[in-house]
Amino acid sequence: MSAAPALDPLQLARSLPEWARAEGFADAAVAHAELAEDIARLDDWLAADRHGDMRWMADTRDLRANPSALRPETRSVISVRMDYGLVPASSWTALQDGNRAYVSRYALGRDYHKLMRKRLARLAQRLADAVAPHGYRVFADSAPVLEKALARNAGLGWIGKHTLLLNREAGSGFFLGEIYTDLELPVTAEPRGNHCGSCQACMDICPTDAIVAPYQLDATRCISYLTIEHRGSIPLHLRSAIGNRIFGCDDCQLVCPWNRYAQQAAVPDFAPRHGLDQATLVALFGWSASEWETRTQGMALRRAGYIGWLRNIAVALGNAPTSEAVVVALRSRAKSTDPLVREHVQWALAQHGRA
Repeated sequence: MSAAPALDPLQLARSLPEWARAEGFADAAVAHAELAEDIARLDDWLAADRHGDMRWMADTRDLRANPSALRPETRSVISVRMDYGLVPASSWTALQDGNRAYVSRYALGRDYHKLMRKRLARLAQRLADAVAPHGYRVFADSAPVLEKALARNAGLGWIGKHTLLLNREAGSGFFLGEIYTDLELPVTAEPRGNHCGSCQACMDICPTDAIVAPYQLDATRCISYLTIEHRGSIPLHLRSAIGNRIFGCDDCQLVCPWNRYAQQAAVPDFAPRHGLDQATLVALFGWSASEWETRTQGMALRRAGYIGWLRNIAVALGNAPTSEAVVVALRSRAKSTDPLVREHVQWALAQHGRA
């Protein structure tokens, strides 16, 4: 049997969305790599020290600026998106119950990094089968990539005032990934215009006022940063605003009108595990280190670490309605061997008048 005829670059680029959907992605397109304006904004953000403890953002600046610096011989970038199922109605319900733990919707199921990289590799192999072997590298928030800018350049959406990518048909409830390849592929999609208009709902809803201006985020005030990336003490003046959010924050997405169109996940891996979408703060605070290791295996929750997990829940318990169960849970860790946990537990007990 003779081999199928190789596709020319234009045919290949136009076939990408169909092939990507076969791997569970919602869309895919080739991005141009003109990133000068985005790098200028990154430089301003770094100069303002809005990256906090994330020093790697400055250390990897040059790799973000030039895709070929991250993977030599890169000639094209393919950007993909994968929906994880953002459901605003049920999320608001969880946020309004001070006894429940709120975990950012993207982190309720399987960690997307490995899942997406595996599927991106299969998509890259599909390209190889259609044309010829090609050098490539796949990324899913796993290397210094300006993924939102590249996705915008590929026509997958626009960057909203909350600094996340928005899509008219899918809102913002999706992950992004990339294939850096040495294939020369044409950009076939037109960039999507910005459709935020005069809306500033994301800015108004932010519990800690982290969106300091349209398209400008101060990470040091962002609950996602404070509960995931930050390793030290959570600033006192921000603790009350964290509410019951123990890992990440979705408020700016939940209030966005475009997330009326958020899509359900196409793969089952992102379904909530261990009842985390219904769990109470008291129950999660009782997890031992070994239970935490077992129950968070293969999940993005690992990013915070067990001590960070306890720190975050202690803050949320300090914000919870006063009850004997809450006070008993806090007192059970008042003599923790970890000073970070002890500090936040003492603060939480003081919030309930039990210091």
